[in-house]
Amino acid sequence: MSPDYLRPLRPAIVGIASILAASLASAESAHGIAMYGDPALPPDFVSLPYANPDAPKGGKVVFGNTGGYNSLNPFVQKGTSPWQLRFWTHESLMGRSWDEPFSLYGLLAESVETDSDRSWVEFTLRDNARFSDGSPVTVDDVIWSYETLGTEGHLRYRGLWGKIESIEQTGPRSVRITFNEPDRELALIAGLRPILQKAQWEGKSFADAQLHDIPIGSGPYVIDDYEAGRYVNLRRNPDYWGADIPYRKGTMNLDDMRIEFYGDGTVAFEAFKAGELSAVREFNADKWNTQYNFPAAQRGDVVKTEIPHQKPSGMTGFAMNTRKAPFDNWRVREALTLAFNFEFINDTITGGAQPRIASYFSGSKLGMKPGPASGRVAELLQPYAAELPPGTLEGYVPPQGDGTERNRRNVRKALKLLEEAGWTVQDGLLRNADGAPFRIDLVISQGSLNVVQDVSVIAEIYARALERLGIQLTVEKVDDAQYTSRIDAQDFDMTPFRRALSLSPGNEQRLYWGSENADTAGTRNVMGLTSPAVDGLIDEMLASESHEDFVAATRALDRVLTAGRYVIPVWSFDVGRIAHIKELKQPETLPIYGDGPEYMPQVWWYQD
Repeated sequence: MSPDYLRPLRPAIVGIASILAASLASAESAHGIAMYGDPALPPDFVSLPYANPDAPKGGKVVFGNTGGYNSLNPFVQKGTSPWQLRFWTHESLMGRSWDEPFSLYGLLAESVETDSDRSWVEFTLRDNARFSDGSPVTVDDVIWSYETLGTEGHLRYRGLWGKIESIEQTGPRSVRITFNEPDRELALIAGLRPILQKAQWEGKSFADAQLHDIPIGSGPYVIDDYEAGRYVNLRRNPDYWGADIPYRKGTMNLDDMRIEFYGDGTVAFEAFKAGELSAVREFNADKWNTQYNFPAAQRGDVVKTEIPHQKPSGMTGFAMNTRKAPFDNWRVREALTLAFNFEFINDTITGGAQPRIASYFSGSKLGMKPGPASGRVAELLQPYAAELPPGTLEGYVPPQGDGTERNRRNVRKALKLLEEAGWTVQDGLLRNADGAPFRIDLVISQGSLNVVQDVSVIAEIYARALERLGIQLTVEKVDDAQYTSRIDAQDFDMTPFRRALSLSPGNEQRLYWGSENADTAGTRNVMGLTSPAVDGLIDEMLASESHEDFVAATRALDRVLTAGRYVIPVWSFDVGRIAHIKELKQPETLPIYGDGPEYMPQVWWYQD
């Protein structure tokens, strides 16, 4: 669809026709929308169930990021920005409840309307919605935001644009989006796009924004001070327009939030122990049990809080770049997984306290069942049987070692697979038929310390194991900007990887593993996965009209991803762990998603 066709200015007759069509449509306006069925909260809900509507406002807190940043625009591909900004400074038409698999409630929009097939969706803006500079959020801003993000924004925003047939104003505060393909999730995805201010970017390049070009948002916080690469300070906007809407009641309670940047996780932890940071997330169970006994914790000034959840494990580990040989061979990937010796690494680093990830959706009802595929799952996989990785239909479990450092049995299996793939040991080194040695370039960044904890220790143990196979592992540690550039250009063999997954997987799965963008610079398909089975099963998920079919399609997808051996999995984060100053409080009711970017600090508050 041509961008010119989708521009907001239309002939008057088109606008009149659209308004008439809207009045005749057999749909009713609602306060929320769910992927399946109706949203759980009634139209007169007071607040989200995991927020405290009476939480006090106030307090100053400091959080720590590793690495640095060179951009304050989180909506473009260029540069590295603090990840928190898109959650704290900007808003979308609808907001997600993290106590339901996938339900949205009005935020900038007071209501949402769609047809039974969800071939279109219409949003009506709140009359009082405002940007932080006091200007109103208009339909013009909405349409401009969708087009600009869809054509110039970060890759995460571009997929939706190609599925929009038209976007147009249907009333003073209403906008309708019509889709060009059947996909029930699109109506919800559309509600989650950030809305930017059109006027700010007139005469400027949005994609090439400089550090000082901070996007104006409508969110509760604004950036009031920063020093490139060192800190960003955000303050709660005292004139924030949405303080009293139900979705925001009891959220965004802290007056000032500062993000300090540290060279690595060890330095950040020392800063927390010294009282320079207000909270840290801990992903290592052994460290949680043994290293949080410093004076502030013993005095009770620091509190340890565990937050359970019901969400899938997602995938954490080391991704292999399948765009290049020999990582395009499943036997090689299986051999490298066999050599990883998870049991020994887990015992060394976490004391064996954290279970290994079994599959991408493990730990949830969406995860594949053990053993051979059966029922609807088997039916969905059958058309792709000839091309499926071994273990997909039969059942696949990540290899288990004997717990010893030498891991002899798995090393023997790995050598056999490598020989089948054309690699043999010559003069102590593993070489291919041309005599080229097997070398692996593991690229990590300062930020990777929050992706795979203790990555340097893991890499050291793994390198020793690979030496027994005649493989040389080289670790390249680069700064965040270099890392982003390397991964975007697909210039790596292996890299730490973390992909969180939800209870309502949908179109984002195409971004994560779809063939279409596998070779696109900056793709989120880090491993370069290309598979007709994966593409087809994602289509099945999106076309599902019943929850049962949706679960079956997701379990089938889980099998293909897991048996593909694209990532060497490490341990799962079966519970959230946050250590924080005693003044930070949280509601008693927890969302089913547990901790996440929109839980801490969004629903916490400061109280002396």
